[in-house]
Amino acid sequence: MKTYLPREIEKESFRIINEELGGLELTQNQAPIIKRVIHTTADFEYATSLCFSENAVEIALEAIKMGVDIVTDTQMTKAGISKVTLLKGGGEVHCFISDFDVAKKAKEKETTRASICMEKASLIKKPVIFAIGNAPTALISLDKLIKEGLVNPILIIGVPVGFVNVVESKELIMKSGIPFIVAKGRKGGSNVAASIVNALLYMAFPREEDEGLNN
Repeated sequence: MKTYLPREIEKESFRIINEELGGLELTQNQAPIIKRVIHTTADFEYATSLCFSENAVEIALEAIKMGVDIVTDTQMTKAGISKVTLLKGGGEVHCFISDFDVAKKAKEKETTRASICMEKASLIKKPVIFAIGNAPTALISLDKLIKEGLVNPILIIGVPVGFVNVVESKELIMKSGIPFIVAKGRKGGSNVAASIVNALLYMAFPREEDEGLNN
């Protein structure tokens, strides 16, 4: 068994991914995102299940360079996002799931904290990208806020995982008129949401170690 240096592990992983994808054609802007999700999950189904609205990647990259903020539905997604890279454009990451006022309001309204988090996020004055990897109720709440004119996201990354209302919530976002990156079906997760954000960040602000990873 060959021993790899830490920086060589990711490079070798992407070489294997490229090899196993074979002749599957991916667009230039979507390829780094799809491959990073596969790298995170070891699941090649994302090569066909990740769905992008027209110009979603280009819109997101421009916004990141201009300092867009990111809102997540879990602390795990927030923890996985490269804050140092996001800060290069002047953006920051928010997650309100642990806030006392969110928990209190969710209990009073008999709804999920993820849903209330989206309401709180709608008060952010800066442009926002939502990265939802866990709660379909967050996407359902977002769709309602969009229809009410209370929020107008730059992009919605909709990749909650599970069985109840997961597929349906993703379909709402795909019909919302807002640019999106969505994982069709039941698969997803906080780690997938973070990997999509990081792929976009590394495209906006290239790292030396990313050279050749997607070729």
